[in-house]
Amino acid sequence: MPRRVLALLLTAGVLGATAGCGLFGGGPDEAVEGFVAAWSAGDLAGAAALTDDPDAALTLLTATRDALAPQALTAEAAQVRTATDRATASVDLTWDLGGGRLWSYLGELELAPDADRESGWEVRWSPTVVHPQLGAGQRLALRTETPAPAPVVDRIGAPLLEATPVVSVLLDRTAAGDLPAVTGALAAALGPLDPAITAASITDGAARTPDGQVYTVAVLRETDYRSVRDAIYELPGVRFVTAQRLLGPDAAFARQVLPAVRTQVAPRLDGVAGWSVRVVDGSGGDITALAETPPRPGSTVAVGLDRALQTAAEDAVEPITQQAVLVAIAPSTGEVLAVAQNGAADAEGALALTGRYPPGSTFKIVTAAAGIAEDGLALDTPVACPGTLAIGGRPVPNIDEFDLGTVPLRTAFARSCNTTFAQIGAGLAPDALPEAALTLGLGADFAIPAITTITGSVPVAQAEVQRAENGFGQGQVLASPFGMALVAATVAHGAPVVPRLIEDAPTQALVSATAPDPAVLEVVRPMMRAVVTEGSATALAGLGEVYGKTGTAEFTDDGRAHGWFVGFRGDVAFAVLVVDGGSSGPAVAAAARFLGATP
Repeated sequence: MPRRVLALLLTAGVLGATAGCGLFGGGPDEAVEGFVAAWSAGDLAGAAALTDDPDAALTLLTATRDALAPQALTAEAAQVRTATDRATASVDLTWDLGGGRLWSYLGELELAPDADRESGWEVRWSPTVVHPQLGAGQRLALRTETPAPAPVVDRIGAPLLEATPVVSVLLDRTAAGDLPAVTGALAAALGPLDPAITAASITDGAARTPDGQVYTVAVLRETDYRSVRDAIYELPGVRFVTAQRLLGPDAAFARQVLPAVRTQVAPRLDGVAGWSVRVVDGSGGDITALAETPPRPGSTVAVGLDRALQTAAEDAVEPITQQAVLVAIAPSTGEVLAVAQNGAADAEGALALTGRYPPGSTFKIVTAAAGIAEDGLALDTPVACPGTLAIGGRPVPNIDEFDLGTVPLRTAFARSCNTTFAQIGAGLAPDALPEAALTLGLGADFAIPAITTITGSVPVAQAEVQRAENGFGQGQVLASPFGMALVAATVAHGAPVVPRLIEDAPTQALVSATAPDPAVLEVVRPMMRAVVTEGSATALAGLGEVYGKTGTAEFTDDGRAHGWFVGFRGDVAFAVLVVDGGSSGPAVAAAARFLGATP
């Protein structure tokens, strides 16, 4: 090539600002493309090899990727400007940091000629290759800031779940030394707080934890941690991490409901974590923020539970030795006000919501409604209440075979005459009891966000003896405490009640209750009031205008029985069940504790 032409080309190279191939290789644009392609693909060694200091480049590129942990990096050369002995390139970089976090900026590379490379150029390494504001001895760091979770509040705004300081107790078995001694000390300190924590459970959990990871022995409320700190803080291999968790007033509070609510509404409560990319010094100290997005707090969620009623319900059932539960519903709104179980019931699951039991004499509410609707029974209709009788060969006794003779229906209901209601049931049409039950919500089915519920089942009975047994709540009739609370709520409200829990999450009725006849309920209500004023639940007579029905439901041939009380006062309808309680007495006593603790 003539020297004059070569000189012109070199001059153009000095003055030009557009990319082009070099005379003796692929040119700086090829070097830039190779570098950004390797960096984007995660080939850090390959990218580093295209620089004039591969060791330093690999070290910082690796540290950056480790710090940011990106799901992807997109690096694209935007423009390459060439001079005789140097070139510069603009690079558009976008880091996908996951969770919708994108960080974009314009970087710049400097290149120098290198005759030994195929392109004839190499990237001049500097921390500014990673980011223009990154200096020597500095690196990038990704920070996240998690907002405190929003609370779950009850129907009047009292907190049910709120951010609470906790301390996680962690065990690194490889650093514990004498592992049996450490697990024994942990169990001795933590076992009184949680009986499930034993030396064996800790040993087993630690053994299942991969090397290099720690086993979470317990997560303690800060107050509980302080009570055991001195006994566990110096144990070898034991570490502690503080955080905040959304917790109830205590570990047992509404435990059949609140954990499920927390799971259901977690995205709303948790909000969105904030994040930032920062330049830090060698010790990790912040120098400047390169990108920053503040956290967005979550939204408070309201549920229909009433903290005061839930507390009263739990206090009412906790003293009982047998499995005991209490469910309360607001008749006017359908809000589930309380779901309480004692420890014995909790060990078997959500008995209050899904357990199915013979309802015993509490089902006489349904039988009375059916008799009023089908046979025209009234409060003063005379009915026979013998001590015992046989229907279709099936003996039906009253408790202790008490005999009232012929009495008004109101009295037979208040005194809970099995013989009366067996006769009423036997005389009904095969589908009369199921239809009456559905008007009161028993047999309805609901999809309530966060919880699973069952109301009960009342089958069609073709046989007279089956209708008789069903008439006083034995036979094939089954009900849950939730279902019987719904029955009481419907009687109180006078119309179908759709239960709901999370205030802005509507319930779907899979099988809807049918509308009760208001005239029928006008007869049922005074009978339920008479149960308290003069019948089988006079222990509640001094606790306001209480309406109710007792129930004793035999479930074995030798006479073992569950005890029930179902009723309402004001805008609180409820059902109490004591499994294997022997009689309605323990349920009535629990109802008295509940009503006595609430206005």
